[in-house]
Amino acid sequence: MRAKLGSFFGWTLPGLGIKRWALLVAFGLVLILNAITRWFVAEGSGIDINEVLDSIVADYFPPAYLTAILAIAGIVFTIVGTRMWSRAVTRITLGRRTGGVRDALTGLRLQQGYKIVAIGGGTGLSTLLRGLKRRTSNLTAIVTVSDDGGSSGRLQKELGVLPPGDVRNCLVALADDEALVTDLFRYRFTEGEGLTGHSFGNLFLAAMSGVTGNFDTAIKESSRVLNIVGRVLPATLSVARLCAQLRDGTIVEGESQIPLARGKIERVFFDPARAEPLDEVVAAIRDADAIVLGPGSLFTSILPNFLVDRIAAEVANAHAVKLYVCNVMTQPGETDGMTAADHVEALLRNAGARVFDYVVVNDEPPSRLAAMYAEEGQLPVQADAERIAPLGVEAVCASVISETKTVRHDPEKLATVVVSVIDRVVADRATLMKPASAYRQGEAATRLRSSS
Repeated sequence: MRAKLGSFFGWTLPGLGIKRWALLVAFGLVLILNAITRWFVAEGSGIDINEVLDSIVADYFPPAYLTAILAIAGIVFTIVGTRMWSRAVTRITLGRRTGGVRDALTGLRLQQGYKIVAIGGGTGLSTLLRGLKRRTSNLTAIVTVSDDGGSSGRLQKELGVLPPGDVRNCLVALADDEALVTDLFRYRFTEGEGLTGHSFGNLFLAAMSGVTGNFDTAIKESSRVLNIVGRVLPATLSVARLCAQLRDGTIVEGESQIPLARGKIERVFFDPARAEPLDEVVAAIRDADAIVLGPGSLFTSILPNFLVDRIAAEVANAHAVKLYVCNVMTQPGETDGMTAADHVEALLRNAGARVFDYVVVNDEPPSRLAAMYAEEGQLPVQADAERIAPLGVEAVCASVISETKTVRHDPEKLATVVVSVIDRVVADRATLMKPASAYRQGEAATRLRSSS
C-alpha cells in the first residue's frame, strides 16, 4: 500500500517538469480569458472576469493594445506550456515502465550532472566510475590499451585485437545491472582447450570486434547491450608496446614485464612511438567540466594514456577542473618507496605537461590489513602534502579507502571527495575572482620551472 501511494504521489516530486509547465498553461489560459473579457466589454457587454490582472498591467500598456498583447501572450504561453508539459508526462510515463517515477527523476538529475572524463586503466579506474555514475550520467572513461599479460595479452597475440581487459572492467562498472554483469564478464574458464584462463568479458569483446570489424565499434555495441551509464573509449586504436627505461639505463619491453624488473623507473614510452588518439577522445577532453586521472598503476595504467599523441597537451589546455587520484598503496616493482609527492612529480615529468592542478591523497592508512600487505612489499603511500605544495599542485587529503578483503579506494568516498573539489573550483570560477591559493600555486609553479 505504501509503495502504491509513493508511486501515486511521485508526480509531486521537484524536478520532473510537470508542475511548472502546468502552471504556465494555466497562466496562459488566464491571459486568454482576460483578452476575451476585454473584447466583450468593448462590444458593450458587462462581463469582467479578471479585474486584478487589469490593475497590474493597465499602467504599462495603452488600452488599445492591451487586448491584443494579452491574447498573443496567452496563446504563446498556453502552446509552449502544453508542449513542454506533454514532454514531461511522456518522460514520466516511460519512467513508470522502466522503474518508476523516482527512477525517472534520478535519471533526469544524472543527465544534469558534470561532464566528467576519467583517464586511466586497471581496477582503479573502474572503482572511480562505480562511484561517479551515481552522481552524473555524463561520464567518459578513456582507457589505456597497452596490457600484454594474461587473457588480454593472449587475445592480442592470437586474434590481433587490442587488449580488452581494462575496457571490460569499465563496462562492468558502468553497467545498469552491475551485479549480474560483474559475475558474467569476470567469469574465467578453468577448463577447455584454448579457453582456460580467459574471462567471458574478454571473449565477448573479442567476438564483438570480429562481428563489427572495429574495436571501438565493438565497445559501443557492447555498451548498448549492457545499457551502461556514460561511455567507454580506448585512448588509441594503434597497436604499441609499452616500454620502460630504468634509472640504470635498462630497457624493459612489455607492460607485464615492467613490474617484474624491480628497478626504479625513469620513464615509459611506446614502441613504435606514434599512436593517434580517437577524435571522440579529443572532443570529450575539450568538452569536459572535470578531468580525473586514476587511481591506478602510475606507470602502466595512467601514463600510457599520455603517451598517445596530443592527449597530454589537450588535457593541459582544457578549461576543466583537473584532478589526480593518488594510489593508496605502493606497487611492488613500480612505485616502491614513493610518497604522494613522488607520484605527483613523476606524473608531471612523464606527461610533459601540467595535466592536473589538484591531487586527492588518502590520509587514513589501513590498519587491519597493513601487516598482510607489508609481507607482499606494499606499504601505504605517505601523504606528504608539504612537499606537494611547492610543485604547484593543491593536495586534497581525505579518508577515501575501503578495507575489506583488500585495501582499495572506496567508490562512494572517492566520488564524494572528487565532486566536492569540482563544486568548490566551479564556485570559485563563478565569482570571476581568483582565490589567494591560485596565486600561491602560480608562484610555486613559476619557481619550479625556473629551478628546473
